[in-house]
Amino acid sequence: MDDCLFCGIVAGEVPADIVRSDERTVAFRDIAPQAPVHVLIVPRRHITNASTVTGADAEDVTALLLAAREVATAEGIAGEDRGYRLAFNVGADALNSVPHLHLHLLGGRAFGWPPG
Repeated sequence: MDDCLFCGIVAGEVPADIVRSDERTVAFRDIAPQAPVHVLIVPRRHITNASTVTGADAEDVTALLLAAREVATAEGIAGEDRGYRLAFNVGADALNSVPHLHLHLLGGRAFGWPPG
């Protein structure tokens, strides 16, 4: 999509601190991090958000999860003694401001419950 910020990052037209990239996904640091490690993983193909995912998107969604695991390992937050949070935000109530499916990878600190 022409006016999508994350499509611009994927295309290399918008600068970002990219930490991982492959044929299906791009991972980059969030510009307003909510944890010491806060990386967004997006599919290269534009998908609006998690509520619009269909069976045809299965390979892209799987690729997001696999990329998240690789980034968590590279960032040193994976493993039995560590941990990380993965989150999809959908809609305005969840503060989803960019209409391009993105998976938040957060870590580097302990998280409480409920999330916040």
